[in-house]
Amino acid sequence: MAQDNPAAPPTSASKPWLSSYPKGVAAEIAAPADRSIGALLEGACRRYAARPAFTSMGKALSYGEVLSLSERFGAFLQGKGLKKGARVALMMPNILQYPVAMMAVLRAGYTVVNVNPLYTPRELEHQLNDCGAEAIVILENFAATLQAVVGRTAVKHVVVATMGDLLGLKGHLVNFVVRRVRKMVPPWSLPGHTSFKAALKAGGGQAFKPADTGPDDVAFLQYTGGTTGVAKGAVLLHRNVLANVAQLQPWLDDAYTVRPKPDDLTFLCALPLYHIFALTVNALVGMQQGALNVLIANPRDIPGFVKTWTQQPVHFFPGLNTLFNALMNNEDFRKLDFSSLRLTMGGGMAVQKSVAERWKALTGIDITEGYGLSETSPVATANVITASGFSGTIGLPIPSTEIAIRDDDGRDLPLGEVGEICIRGPQVMAGYWNRPDETAKVMTADGFFKSGDMGFMDARGYVKIVDRKKDMILVSGFNVYPNELEEVVSRMPGVLEVAAVGVPDEHSGEVPKLFIVKKDPALTEEAVREFCRAELTGYKRPKYIEFRAELPKTPVGKILRRALRE
Repeated sequence: MAQDNPAAPPTSASKPWLSSYPKGVAAEIAAPADRSIGALLEGACRRYAARPAFTSMGKALSYGEVLSLSERFGAFLQGKGLKKGARVALMMPNILQYPVAMMAVLRAGYTVVNVNPLYTPRELEHQLNDCGAEAIVILENFAATLQAVVGRTAVKHVVVATMGDLLGLKGHLVNFVVRRVRKMVPPWSLPGHTSFKAALKAGGGQAFKPADTGPDDVAFLQYTGGTTGVAKGAVLLHRNVLANVAQLQPWLDDAYTVRPKPDDLTFLCALPLYHIFALTVNALVGMQQGALNVLIANPRDIPGFVKTWTQQPVHFFPGLNTLFNALMNNEDFRKLDFSSLRLTMGGGMAVQKSVAERWKALTGIDITEGYGLSETSPVATANVITASGFSGTIGLPIPSTEIAIRDDDGRDLPLGEVGEICIRGPQVMAGYWNRPDETAKVMTADGFFKSGDMGFMDARGYVKIVDRKKDMILVSGFNVYPNELEEVVSRMPGVLEVAAVGVPDEHSGEVPKLFIVKKDPALTEEAVREFCRAELTGYKRPKYIEFRAELPKTPVGKILRRALRE
């Protein structure tokens, strides 16, 4: 393990980002007023009881209804005899049952384990056994996956939801279409399971007892690393996530100094709530602010997405580079009225300059790029929302956060030099679940989390990622960063999507290879090579170019370079 930096913690003089903070944003946040996330959400539900909190497929739940339903579902779980701290897995896309179940689990004193609904049986079995989940709430579309493995796990209580459960009379039609017309529910059998509706009914006849949950209790096990190796559970305590909500508050307040905060604030929630970005930014920050979250169950259905956008003014839209790109390539999206839009936040992967420039030209709003990981609850840095133009960086460390750029021996590097981005702050996880060995690899003696991302900090305190350590291509001793190649080639008018990876080469160790999805069918390999010759120095130019109909992606939309390398 690398030697950690023995130097004293940085002083204010060594935090250049503070001088770049917007007026009125303090260097440090106050301790969150709430002891738990459940208390934060309950307070929001009581404060905004009459307002709509979540809407899905045209059906809205008010804050008061979310509070009542979460108490009923929480009482059902407590009635099963689960002890405080028990892990409850949630395996659902963006449907109304997700926020209800998430809030119920937290208020009842349990730990939420978010599960990707598209997991294979092997991946699901690993996660359920790794976390020791005793209960799971799952959408029927994915029940066959659970059926294949549930007997080899510690799961005792299974709750199965349907798409139409909370949609009122419309729910019967939705379930018919999902099951019979689109045939999206493979046959399944889970003896002894409880339907989501039956669980709510049973819980309604029981007394709910809010748990005595404190800041140091575990709120979420957020699994990560599945794209690079065995998935590990990042242990996020209530105080970690509460801190991140508090850290984002002054950043959002700054946005409203340019365009006032609307009374009927609306967030568009296209990223999955089981992913840490949407979980914190949409569900928790959104509810804290009394916003309506418009849930998009399938963001890959771009025509359906655009239709949903037209049904209400949208003020806040968190998304990914690939999603922004896909939307702008839709003719109907380009016709929308964007006058209500206050903020577009980009995260999860690098936002390409060409995409950001097109977005600004279309909507009049800059994409504000931020950065974080599951291990940091998630936001660690963000661009200033009121700054004009796309910075091409991941922004400044947010309040109460320190960023150090370190070499392989754990030494701090000067401004402008590339090293590993290391993060310290109240949002950093407590460690990996039951993995002290893995925790030791990423946590330094002085409390920094080693992100695995390579970057540098400029004199103003802005941080620029150059790439993941493991994605770096080494060509005859020269470092080649895939992000750079992708950024350059994405500017070609005929390119829809591009990914760069390193492949073995007997002469130079590795060489770059590009995988391209065409926007223009007439695009040729020679045209790409000619473009690269003009834009990239010799060792950075791709040796191989392969055209594909599509690129492999995670459910969140990140391009899977690992799958392309394999």
